[in-house]
Amino acid sequence: MTIEQQIITTAQQAVKTLYGQEVPEKMVQLQKTKREFEGNLTLVVFPFLKISRKKPEDTAQDLGEYIKQNCDAIADFNVVKGFLNLVIDSKAWIGLLNEMNSNPKFGEKPVTENSPLVMIEYSSPNTNKPLHLGHVRNNLLGWSLAQIMEANGNRVIKTNIVNDRGIHICKSMLAWLKFGNGETPETSGKKGDHLIGDYYVAFDKHYREEVAELKAKYVAEGMDEEAATEKAKAEAPLIKEAHEMLVKWENNDPEVRALWKKMNDWVYAGFDETYKALGVGFDKIYYESNTYLVGKKKVEEGLAKGLFFRKPDNSVWADLTDEGLDQKLLLRADGTSVYMTQDIGTAEMRFADYPIDKMIYVVGNEQNYHFQVLSILLDRLGFKWGKELVHFSYGMVELPNGKMKSREGTVVDADELIEAMVDDALKTSEELGKFKDMSEEERREIARVVGLGALKYFILKVDARKNMLFNPEESIDFNGNTGPFIQYTYARIRSILRKAEAEGITIPASLEANMPLNEKEIELIQKIGEFGAAVEQAGKDYSPSGIANYCYELTKAFNQFYHDYSILGADTKEEKLVRLVLAANVAKTLRNGMALLGIEVPERM
Repeated sequence: MTIEQQIITTAQQAVKTLYGQEVPEKMVQLQKTKREFEGNLTLVVFPFLKISRKKPEDTAQDLGEYIKQNCDAIADFNVVKGFLNLVIDSKAWIGLLNEMNSNPKFGEKPVTENSPLVMIEYSSPNTNKPLHLGHVRNNLLGWSLAQIMEANGNRVIKTNIVNDRGIHICKSMLAWLKFGNGETPETSGKKGDHLIGDYYVAFDKHYREEVAELKAKYVAEGMDEEAATEKAKAEAPLIKEAHEMLVKWENNDPEVRALWKKMNDWVYAGFDETYKALGVGFDKIYYESNTYLVGKKKVEEGLAKGLFFRKPDNSVWADLTDEGLDQKLLLRADGTSVYMTQDIGTAEMRFADYPIDKMIYVVGNEQNYHFQVLSILLDRLGFKWGKELVHFSYGMVELPNGKMKSREGTVVDADELIEAMVDDALKTSEELGKFKDMSEEERREIARVVGLGALKYFILKVDARKNMLFNPEESIDFNGNTGPFIQYTYARIRSILRKAEAEGITIPASLEANMPLNEKEIELIQKIGEFGAAVEQAGKDYSPSGIANYCYELTKAFNQFYHDYSILGADTKEEKLVRLVLAANVAKTLRNGMALLGIEVPERM
């Protein structure tokens, strides 16, 4: 039982004994004592005044005396108006430090076979272009959220839905057939996703040329500009061929399907390289080419049950006006599906595969309305988690203009970004003299860890709901609220522990209860002890930024302590052992906290 839990339980007993009424746990409010007052934790007394029928000061005095007498963790107390400041006994702090020391995953809840099953969808790429900066934020948020939900005692399935069908895919395929001359990733030396992305750009280039040529022709024939533009877009030979190819794909044409599979396989190989570099992955991948037919069937079932309706043009709709929304298209007049249909199909397939208790979609905030509608539709169709589905809605991320732009000059390529971050970390670390006495291989590996740590931390420390500007130069800084600052502090602690080991000092598994503690050491123990609460809150709020900010606060607290007190040069053996155990648990907590963000920490820097 934590110190907080001991106090809460004793406070509940106090109210019942003193005033004859039971109170729920949530009524007992504890907070850190303000610096200007003596104490470690403060109990807010105001919720109990109706029960005690006494003044705040008198109620606090009553509760303080009872808690001090009946809770071993409390050494003393003082009353300031309606606040009861509690001084934690030194032995209780040592007990908490020993508890941390004995638990490699202190602050995290164990996962059992009976834990709730949470599925998290993230990434959701198209197979006609490589991953970009927006995908980077999506993947990092999704992966981190999965770690946080697992640390809160949930079983987690990480899933991806790949957009591998549709007119945009046919554009790349057609361009490759027309302009590719049989080019492959092997012959070009390009990653498969980049190669296909180039052909998607090539299609657009040639299509624009055709549109311009046709538009000029129509205008010369007397058509007005707007009408000429629209007709040119529809009549351009390339777009007509792409639509013909899509029809062939829908009809399972063997040649089109074979080409589609070959080119998609190139893309998947490229995606896998990027995912590996980012340190993310999936337990199950779904493909829209499989889910859209399931979705159509599910919509037709809903239509038969009267959940949806058909319009005179044969299109199928859902009427959401009773929910304060509008009507939503589910099947076009020609029977083809829309994104909503595909999401319904994907949900059906997932629910058949797994007994999902909660479904979380990591998708940008431009899709807020889509997921509001999807939740209602899934609930109507009988999915038990439909109404409670979570749309983890996040804002856009951009780079300062002109920095690390991709070859097309329109989007920031994920692979280029990762490579640049690692190169910048290598350069910055060498300039600061942090790579002394290291092999080239070790330098590159640490640069990879630091560069990716800088990228991930900078993105994840920001509230996901906000749009953000990612500045590579600011992110690779060994001071301030950055990944490298936390990584460097971890590496520094590991260096201290190695020196202690070299001096023949064995760090004890547990400390004697009467070991000495100063105020700064108590503050540090208390800060480590808050990790569990930070993990729990991050799980409730779906907030990786909560973990990032906790890691930063713990890092600052340790550096302040280390500035004021020597560890290996402590005055007594007892002080040295306490500080080594304390440092080891700061390092462990930083390692575990950063792991929840998908960030590695180096043993040396």
